[in-house]
Amino acid sequence: MHDDVTYSPATRLVALGRPTRTPGAPAAPGIELSSTYVLGDGPTYGRFGNRTWSTFEGVLGDLEGGRALAFASGMAAISACLLMTPPRGTVVVPQHVYNGTTSLIDELEADGRLSARRVDPTDTAATIAALDGADTVWLESPTNPMLEVSDLPALLRAARERGVLSIVDNTFNTPLLSRPLELGADVVVHSVTKYLAGHSDVVLGAAVTADDAIHERLHHHRTLRGAIPGPHETWLALRGMRTLHLRVARACANAAELAARLATHDAVAQVRYPGFGAIVCLEPTGGLAAAERIEERVRLWLPATSLGGVESSLERRRRHAGEPESVPEGLVRMSVGVEDVEDLWQDLDAALQP
Repeated sequence: MHDDVTYSPATRLVALGRPTRTPGAPAAPGIELSSTYVLGDGPTYGRFGNRTWSTFEGVLGDLEGGRALAFASGMAAISACLLMTPPRGTVVVPQHVYNGTTSLIDELEADGRLSARRVDPTDTAATIAALDGADTVWLESPTNPMLEVSDLPALLRAARERGVLSIVDNTFNTPLLSRPLELGADVVVHSVTKYLAGHSDVVLGAAVTADDAIHERLHHHRTLRGAIPGPHETWLALRGMRTLHLRVARACANAAELAARLATHDAVAQVRYPGFGAIVCLEPTGGLAAAERIEERVRLWLPATSLGGVESSLERRRRHAGEPESVPEGLVRMSVGVEDVEDLWQDLDAALQP
């Protein structure tokens, strides 16, 4: 790429992380499969660094506006970030977030490692008040699975004014829909498994920060605790990211169309859709039983717990013990994929029938 030209994110996704253009050079980067290196400049051992990781991290860091670190999974990245909270410190966290995050915070709280202040992130004033005396704030916008939207600029500004470490899980949005570091976040977290890799064949996580000291803390955590990704998984994630802009655009368009149709469907009591992104939640009029029928009846939609793949998937979230009771029993979270929207609608409409 030319340093004197500003390219769009779509172009950067395709062009970044390529081998140097020399005669006979490959167009795509290779996979570095080695645990051991000759001593000298560069990596010395496979737990400390890998050029496949570095290539992926360079692309994601460029998109988010910081320095990225790849982790073995989204939970590995989440753990590394949460453990920057000092011992017996306080974390402000929305009532509804990814249930893996909730479970980890619950466990750390039970062990006396930290205390949690749970908030409604749509109540900006109350959330800001909860930041007083806190050490860390964890945010999602929209939240998983309730799709609540918070005022990130206001909350991140308030956190910075109070010296509170701010972490934003940007998995749902990807850097194409929001870049929290530009809004004032200290760290951005991704489950790369989801939209970034995008093909339901990778388990990977990442954390991105523009702060060198935070980057070093996270890098130290990854190295010492061995939360490192596999080179093959990282390479697959980079290859998946090449089409992120195409997949996100199509999935978002499909989601908007389905949300509009569901809003007037006789068998749907409520639709949750923030007006952006590719996640839609519905609550059928028949509650729990109707939600379970949807999972059983769909033929094109995949009944599955993950999200962000090219295929459309759905599930009733309260089947998981980690979801709080404030999540309705019949809430069905739908990850809208890139199929033909008419085929998706036909399958969903049939599953909704009494």
